[in-house]
Parts: sequence; structure tokens; C-alpha cells
Amino acid sequence: MDVKDKLINDEVSSGPALEPMAMVALDAGRMLMEAGASANSIDAIVAKFARGLGADRVDLRIGYASLAITIGIGPNGITQTRAELTRLAAKTPRHSTWVMAVAVGLACAAFGRLLKVDWSGTGPVFVAAMIGQLVRRDLLGRHVNVFICATIVSFIASVLGGLGAFFAHSDSITTAMIASILLLVPGVPSVNAQSDILEGHPTLGSARAVTVAVILIFVAVGLWLGQVLLSHFGIQL
Repeated sequence: MDVKDKLINDEVSSGPALEPMAMVALDAGRMLMEAGASANSIDAIVAKFARGLGADRVDLRIGYASLAITIGIGPNGITQTRAELTRLAAKTPRHSTWVMAVAVGLACAAFGRLLKVDWSGTGPVFVAAMIGQLVRRDLLGRHVNVFICATIVSFIASVLGGLGAFFAHSDSITTAMIASILLLVPGVPSVNAQSDILEGHPTLGSARAVTVAVILIFVAVGLWLGQVLLSHFGIQL
């Protein structure tokens, strides 16, 4: 009995046999993706695998980090996806909210020093960025739009950083406000957008670049609103 006979039997109720067939085709697609094959080649070769095993219908979706295949024999069909990334995301331990907030505050304070924020303004930057991170996590947990979230967090963090630097008699209030919102800069997506474009994925790279640009615009709006508010109360920036 060959592989095809093992995967397909003559009974109409043999729908579950489609699952191992789908897994074989997906394994072939995974190997092709690891070898760097083009999307068209992967689609064609996986379809040949599935049809060679007896499938009548083959539909393959190729994502950035996933493969999904739908195959069918007569009226039966089954969809399989590679769920390893989902499993890792669900099972991997995460740091607590406060640990993340403190780490973000320290990072922004360190960047503030690199931007020539004086020591009296460094503390307010740390506190403002930490609070900004807590607010951002809470807003995202409530499924607030990511762009609106960027504006709100930018406004709150910049105002807190500016006010703190003012009351601490810092000479770098404006720089302290900027340093307080550095947690919102999408650094990794920016690098990945450039890499995707250079490596032959212009559509994905362009989409990421546009998203980065829009986020930066909303962050700038929040910073501008914070500066307007502080200037309204007579704080010289």
C-alpha cells in the first residue's frame, strides 16, 4: 500500500484522512520557505504534492511567517495552519508590568542624558516615561487604536516630563519632553521596513514604512499639544 492509499480510503466518511495529507503538503511548503523559494514556486510545488496524494482542490495562503492550506476530496475539506508561533506567544513567560515600566523609564532617562538633558531633568524623564509606559499598556489592553494611543501617551509623557523638569529647575525642558516620549519611537519596525524593501519584499516593507510614518506623526501631535499646554501656563520651552 503506497502513501496515497494510506492517506485516502474509499469510504465517504474518510474526511479525517485529509489531515495527514495537508501536513505532508505543509511540510513541503515549509522546507521550500526555509530554502528561500519564491511564493509562486511554493504555491505550485505544494499544489503538486497535494494533488499527487489525491487532493481535488488545493488552496495555499503564504504569509510573512505562516503557511495555511485548504485541501479537499469531493465534498470533504480541512484547513491546517502552522501554530508554533501562536503556541510560543501564549506559553512564553513575560515580565511584569512594573518591571517593563521601570526598564522603559531607565532607557528613556539614559537617552535623555545622551541628548544632553541635565541631571536635574533626568529624574523627571524617568518618571514621565515610566508613567507613559503604564498608560500605553493599559490603553492597548483596552484595545484603543494604536495611533490614538500614541498621541495620548505622547501628550501625557511630554507634559509630565516638561513639568517635572520645570519644577526641578532644569535648563533643558524641551529636550526632557522629547526624551520622555522616546518609548513611542517604532525603531524595530523602521529597521524591518528597510530590510524588507531591500530584500525583495517591497509591498510588506512599504506597508511597514507607512505605518511607522503615521505613528511618528501622531506622536509629534501629542508632543506639540504638550508644548502648547505648557506654553499656555507660561513655561518657557
